[in-house]
Amino acid sequence: DDDVVGGKVKKPGKRGRKPAKIDLKAKLERSRQSARECRARKKLRYQYLEELVSSRERAICALREELEMYKQWCMAMDQGKIPSEIKALLTGEEQNKSQQNSSRHTKAGKTDANSNSCKCHQWRIYI
Repeated sequence: DDDVVGGKVKKPGKRGRKPAKIDLKAKLERSRQSARECRARKKLRYQYLEELVSSRERAICALREELEMYKQWCMAMDQGKIPSEIKALLTGEEQNKSQQNSSRHTKAGKTDANSNSCKCHQWRIYI
């Protein structure tokens, strides 16, 4: 019951690749190389994560310092004192407004370049 395909006799039950004679030394070397590459990838991944953690920790420290500064400003304002930094912000904001108004009048028909900028860092404090 053997099939003849392409001039070769095929025996039933023997499908797929023939088991190749695998050189054990080559197989072990491939395994070692794969393990070295895996360790190198793991080391790089841990370095990346450590750098990420340290940068986030620095950002947290900076935000805590900023928060403490704002708390001190609020305490001073509760006592009726206006911190010099806030005065500088207010006078700087007033100067920016007057400069923007004057540039709008001189540049009729043109859009202001700063009109689309982010306003999230400007503090508006009303006394």
